[in-house]
Amino acid sequence: MTGGLEWPTRDLLSHRTSTTPDATALVDAETDRSRTYDEFDRRVDAVAARLETVASGPDDRLGVLMGTRVAFAEVYFAAMRLGLTVVPLNVRETAAELASKADRTAVDAIVCESATEELALEITDAPIRSVDDPERDGVDPLEPIEWASATPVALERDDTHLLMFTSGTSGEPKAVRLTVGNLVASATASAFRLGVLPADRWLCCLPMYHMGGLAPIVRSTLYGTTAVIQREFDPRDTARVVDEYDITGVSLVPTMCKRLLEAGWEPPESLRFVLLGGAPASRELLERCRERGVPAHPTYGMTETASQIATATPAETAAHEGTVGRPLAGTDVTVVDEDGTVLGPSEQGELVVSGPTVTPGYLDADETAAAFGDHGLHTGDVGYRDEDGRLWVLNRRSDRIVTGGENVDPGEVVAALRTHPAVDDAAVVGLSDPEWGERVAALVVPESGTPGSLEPASLLAHCDERLAGFKRPKTIGVADALPRTASGTVDREAVRERLRADGTDVSDSG
Repeated sequence: MTGGLEWPTRDLLSHRTSTTPDATALVDAETDRSRTYDEFDRRVDAVAARLETVASGPDDRLGVLMGTRVAFAEVYFAAMRLGLTVVPLNVRETAAELASKADRTAVDAIVCESATEELALEITDAPIRSVDDPERDGVDPLEPIEWASATPVALERDDTHLLMFTSGTSGEPKAVRLTVGNLVASATASAFRLGVLPADRWLCCLPMYHMGGLAPIVRSTLYGTTAVIQREFDPRDTARVVDEYDITGVSLVPTMCKRLLEAGWEPPESLRFVLLGGAPASRELLERCRERGVPAHPTYGMTETASQIATATPAETAAHEGTVGRPLAGTDVTVVDEDGTVLGPSEQGELVVSGPTVTPGYLDADETAAAFGDHGLHTGDVGYRDEDGRLWVLNRRSDRIVTGGENVDPGEVVAALRTHPAVDDAAVVGLSDPEWGERVAALVVPESGTPGSLEPASLLAHCDERLAGFKRPKTIGVADALPRTASGTVDREAVRERLRADGTDVSDSG
């Protein structure tokens, strides 16, 4: 039993509609149109009736190549109703990248929109349906069959329901298997940490092809609250939506929150939480949130755990700088060394996660075998816990730099650089070095309002007081912003390319 639901069970929307049919399910921020759960449920039935002409069995996989919009939610729940496995595809990727993913997951059909028709035709020979009026040969409309009904299939808790790809910042993206049980457990644990109120309205402005954008839709349906859907983030328009629709919660990546603050945004009284994920939230950003009254909750999560692993409250971030908080209910985090030995408080090692939110594995069996050990899923992240169970995440284990035989954790160098008064953000990577094997290299972003570029001498002097000599950057570059993936994580290879091209050699300085 998970989250109070007996198994096998129907799709989450069927259950919710039978409980609170007249409650508001969705609001489209673009058209201002709202739908009750009963209206949403009937629309999903109509979509499912059309969808099962191209994908109908529990072993079928449906690719979804769409941006954030109400139609995405309709297709998603229609697929759940039919027992299909959903494969969200990133609309920002190239045809070659998407073709590889469509091939690896063996999708039986793809649902697209007008903006992605051409891309869909390039990546698959499977049937293609569009939620908009098709404009190209080979694409047919997914025109809902009004007043049709679809019998919800019985869903087993452990059946694969989603195939979502990791960001791929270290190696080829992996196809992660997620079950309905994973999603329900994640929603339940998140509710215990953030709370749920009957009048809650969760704004979704992140891409739905990522877990950060899809989770609010799933959770709101489970809770019986309202999801407000905005097609894309824009600092001024998103600020307006938050105010006008009495938003109580929103999921953002830190750069989005920063842009809101820079646009002069003042949070309304209705706002209970801003969930910051996808990348670390800097000390400066959290300080600005506290000054402005923004209830920022930094979170540490993974696709493999259906979103959150640990989430900090605003009070925790003020009292314990850098923490991502304690693990959510039902989630266990163990810190181990390279031999798998469990480490104690304040000892740095790899974070290993277990619990009902954790994926049963990857699509590739070999990747699954390599990722799981005695204590659960090896995250590849380096961090530690304090005596009270709070978690700090430093960097990826694979990001560790070995220079002259010494190990350097990039997270430690980033933390030192961020304390410089003129530095807003930083990324640290290893570059090939003929003498030392690797050299520590840093790409820094100046604090807003800082005139000109940062002087390397100032950064090095700052690091001298905080880092051992071998940890001090030997190459420094300055950028207006750190390159990031679509999910908000730092694109480390792009950082390396920038530093190789424009970085300044400071190895002989000081």
